[in-house]
Parts: sequence; structure tokens; C-alpha cells
Amino acid sequence: MKRRELIKHLTDNGCVLLREGGKYSVYRNEATGTEVAVTRHPELEDYAARKICKQLGIPEI
Repeated sequence: MKRRELIKHLTDNGCVLLREGGKYSVYRNEATGTEVAVTRHPELEDYAARKICKQLGIPEI
């Protein structure tokens, strides 16, 4: 899965970019307050994208 597709899915479901790190971008679900790091690789494995969505409490892709 492309990183930009995941980022679009996150923002469409109420998540915002909290901060940029060295190798990761940290996104936060405003509804639940949970935070998760998203790697900056252009391609992510599908299981990794599903895990990020599950951790944030949003629908899986």
C-alpha cells in the first residue's frame, strides 16, 4: 500500500498530524486521543496499515 493512501485514509477518519520525527510521522486520533507513528517509507505492507488503523481505532483499509 502506498503511504499517501494511508495518510489520506487517516485524515478522512479524523486523524491529524501531530509531529514529524526523524524516521516517522506521528498521527493522533482526535476522538480517542491515541497516537501512532507512521513510517516514512513510500510503500507499507498491508498488515502494517491495518495495524495502524486498529491502533487508532478507525476502520481498516
